[in-house]
Amino acid sequence: MTDLALVDSLAMAATHPDPAFPRFHPRPAQGWINDPNGVSFINGRYHVFFQYNPLSARHSQIMWGHVSSPDLVGWEEHPVALSPQHGGPDSAGCWTGVVTTDDGVPTAAYSGVKDHGGHSQVVIARGSSDLVTWEQDGHVAASMPNDPLVTAVRDPFIFRFNGGRYAMQGAGLADGRAALLLYTVEDMNDWKYEGIWLTTANPVAASHTPAEIWECPQLVQVPSGEWVMMFSLWLSGDDHEHANGVGHLIGSLTGDPVSGLPVFVPSSGGKSDLGRDFYAPQIVQLPALVSDSEMGSEPAALLWGWANEGPGRDGRRGRTQEEIDQAGWAGVLTHPRVLTVVEGALAVSPAPEIDAYRGAAVASGVAGSIIVPGFAEVLVRGSAATSGLVELVLGSGADAQVVYSGSVAAGEELRIFLDASLVEVYRSGSVATTLRAYPAPGEEWQLTLPTGATADVWELTLPA
Repeated sequence: MTDLALVDSLAMAATHPDPAFPRFHPRPAQGWINDPNGVSFINGRYHVFFQYNPLSARHSQIMWGHVSSPDLVGWEEHPVALSPQHGGPDSAGCWTGVVTTDDGVPTAAYSGVKDHGGHSQVVIARGSSDLVTWEQDGHVAASMPNDPLVTAVRDPFIFRFNGGRYAMQGAGLADGRAALLLYTVEDMNDWKYEGIWLTTANPVAASHTPAEIWECPQLVQVPSGEWVMMFSLWLSGDDHEHANGVGHLIGSLTGDPVSGLPVFVPSSGGKSDLGRDFYAPQIVQLPALVSDSEMGSEPAALLWGWANEGPGRDGRRGRTQEEIDQAGWAGVLTHPRVLTVVEGALAVSPAPEIDAYRGAAVASGVAGSIIVPGFAEVLVRGSAATSGLVELVLGSGADAQVVYSGSVAAGEELRIFLDASLVEVYRSGSVATTLRAYPAPGEEWQLTLPTGATADVWELTLPA
């Protein structure tokens, strides 16, 4: 395999032959990618790994790809980090997991699968200080629990609480409930199973995060002190479609007075993204992203999600599997997103560093409708006189497709990012909307504004 160390991922994307290929979201030029994995900030660099098949645009023999950045703007692509080991616990794939430091050593904990029947084990690998080279010896830190009620387990996530290190995995139970399993991790090589931690029997969870398996569980604390738990909501029959999408719970984390183990009590929740093309996000807990932000030195949470290719949803034109195979690539990761809780609700915004991609102004304070470049940022502002919907339309006439439609109220802002076939819409004080759409040759994007709303538009460019 070609050595990809220090490849400038975004510069490479600018010359990609497929006009649908994103230029401002780092990923390899070819192959399948899905879940972001191992998101971490270690030794002054952000690292984002992802499930990866470099050999085709289909999900098979999953490895971990790897990009890193010092600033969330310029990204470098590195060699494959983790690969399936013949005869090992991950012989059918290195699936979702996390990267942490263990006594100063970068350490990956991931779902190793020998088959695709839902059974996985937590496999440990150790990395170099720059996280570019990895040693895989097939060590298993946790196997399937010896509990007939637990029928599927996957996607370890590590968190810290009250000075202790804990982990959780998503699970499905024989009675149809989704569940979380809790582990104490005093030794990274030997996780202690503590039992079923939370299930969809909880009424708040049942209302906001219904599923048969909670995939990719996440747990982080936001600056206001609340804890946010996020799940990808798997249902039987899902095949990279994931109709239930991603949901979250907001609540408190306290220590059990007897065992000392963490206890999560959800109080509210909701959808974590309003688009049909968003799944398997991973969140990293880290200090405030900007020194002069209101967060100060409080904890911050930064998220990446996966936007997959698809046959078209909600009236949008998609790509067939044949077209995806011909293009030779599939899957995009979103921009990094900052999570906060505002008046008890989750708010998602693009990381401030993304402003660096803002280039020449196309329009300022425009009303009515405007043609928008295929690589652009749009800022829509509502007013007291605003009535109607913001619409982002691709194409014209009989072939026109409404890719996004939504309101904007007085005092609200919408930030819309267009990156070839990926659309991200951020509403101030709310969650984002992630969508895919594929411009045909000669098609243009048109933004139509309701009465009383205005927009600024910029081209996206790579910083010099």
